[in-house]
Amino acid sequence: MKKHQKKENAIIYLNVYGEGVLQMKKRRFFIRTGILLVMLAALCYTMYNSVFAKQDRVKEGSIAPNFVLQSVDGERIELKDLKGKGVFLNFWGTWCGPCKQEFPYMANQYEVFKDRGVEIVAVNVAESKIAVKNFMESYGVNFPIAMDKDRQVTEAYDITPLPTTFLVNPEGKVIKVIKGTMTERQIYDYMNLIKPKGS
Repeated sequence: MKKHQKKENAIIYLNVYGEGVLQMKKRRFFIRTGILLVMLAALCYTMYNSVFAKQDRVKEGSIAPNFVLQSVDGERIELKDLKGKGVFLNFWGTWCGPCKQEFPYMANQYEVFKDRGVEIVAVNVAESKIAVKNFMESYGVNFPIAMDKDRQVTEAYDITPLPTTFLVNPEGKVIKVIKGTMTERQIYDYMNLIKPKGS
């Protein structure tokens, strides 16, 4: 009787132990499969970015993608409306040190070139109107500020870092991309480069 009981206990133990091991193996299988799928998705995303995203990047010689944004005062700004003018397209932020440095230079040169067929469109990246208006007052901004609240235009132009400036000629083609801050002399030369012929 005791031997029979021991045998039954041993069988029950083996069954329970076997089920536990099986469940652990199943759990391990699902965890490994999950990790593998995450790694595969990350690999696919990286490959997609390296193959396709770079092809879509706005670069020198490409047509500047059109966009429609609102100014800080609620007016509509559409890039294609400025065709026939040179466009100094600048992406910036109020927190950006180099932006603070170059904005007064841009304001000075805008006074020189605004009647010679050059327009500045300064695209603010995802900040509040209050922050932008305070900045404009502090730095004497006299040119249009476009508000890219949801970063759609910033992402379309693949902006890193701030500031980044695109020189767009009167035909709508990007002729130069400048990453980082500019001196006042450089801004003068760049605006001179994109002004319409005969201006």
